[in-house]
Amino acid sequence: MKQNKALRTLLVCLLCLPILVKGQPPRGPLAPPPKINADKTVTFTYIAPNAKDVKLSGQFLTGGPSAMTKNAQGFWTVTVGPVKPDIYPYNFVVDGINVMDPANEYFFPNERFKGSLLDVPADEPLVHALKDVPHGSVTYEYYPGVQNTTGSLVVYTPPGYDKNKNTKYPVFYLISGTTDTEEAFFKVGKVNLILDNLIAEGKAKPMIIVMPNGNIEARVADQKGGLKPADPAGRESEEAVTRAKNFAGDLVGNVIPYIEKNYRTLTGANNRAIGGFSRGGGETLRTALGNMDKFAYVCTYSAYLSPAEMEKEYKDVAGKPQVTNQKFKLFWVSVGTEDFLYKSTVEFLDYLKAHNVNYKSLITGGGHTWMNVKTYVAATTPLLFK
Repeated sequence: MKQNKALRTLLVCLLCLPILVKGQPPRGPLAPPPKINADKTVTFTYIAPNAKDVKLSGQFLTGGPSAMTKNAQGFWTVTVGPVKPDIYPYNFVVDGINVMDPANEYFFPNERFKGSLLDVPADEPLVHALKDVPHGSVTYEYYPGVQNTTGSLVVYTPPGYDKNKNTKYPVFYLISGTTDTEEAFFKVGKVNLILDNLIAEGKAKPMIIVMPNGNIEARVADQKGGLKPADPAGRESEEAVTRAKNFAGDLVGNVIPYIEKNYRTLTGANNRAIGGFSRGGGETLRTALGNMDKFAYVCTYSAYLSPAEMEKEYKDVAGKPQVTNQKFKLFWVSVGTEDFLYKSTVEFLDYLKAHNVNYKSLITGGGHTWMNVKTYVAATTPLLFK
């Protein structure tokens, strides 16, 4: 009886198989991911038989998007370069519409358009390359945040954290830019690999890195059924300042207590650093200058505060430089000469210098890019917690 029942079950499954197979969508031709050639040129392919115009857009290009050529099978291709080794966002422009590369699994985490990522390796591995060294761990965390919402974090713990159960570590709070998510410093900035490599070389102290999302208002709206608010009209607008202060309140009041409760951390200002890129850099400055008892290391990448805001909100920073210099063991400002915030950032540096506030700076070429951010992270992390 049991044998007959098993045979009937098998027969039913075989009869249903054609229906299941028929229900699957047909699988068409697949385009290859970007091919990095020996001479560092890169070949891109996109399938769009019915498209009239396809271009390649990427931060490795000069002079705007590159036109792609279509063959009889509907494959569009272009070879560009040679491309300087680094990690770059890119996308295709199909009849005027920006699209990701469906053949590439690596993408830029963003609240809006999520471009694809091109990683061109160097002959000698770059500081963000995956090397044969001890590696730390990356964990996704959720914490109780403002207005009864749940905030999200990405947390890097250094090599040996899970084994050295009695060891405590300093913490670097690292904030990404406008529209970037908490994953950006991990997936685009490769901060975990940068720290793995620097720690292995003895150039940086083992540390925990906490990467929060800088857009508190979007989280509140999303979790309370509202619409994501538009970005502030300007970086110095009243709304931008208010949002930055809201972030500071969440970081100091919720994120830091959560991390210090759930991770083996060294506490106190001397064991905390804060840094950020673009909007995250503005949030870094407003958080640090508004809470000078909480952080001894401040790193801002492609960001500034205007002299007017400094005089209005943080007058004692410049008014009492001896106190400022005593509290901040590192006050770092970086920017690229082609960055649209370059002029304002230099004005900020001039203000600090005129008021005898100690700082270190790194002015590079290039613009408001994550290529520069990786350079700044690699330059600043060896200076932390010394």
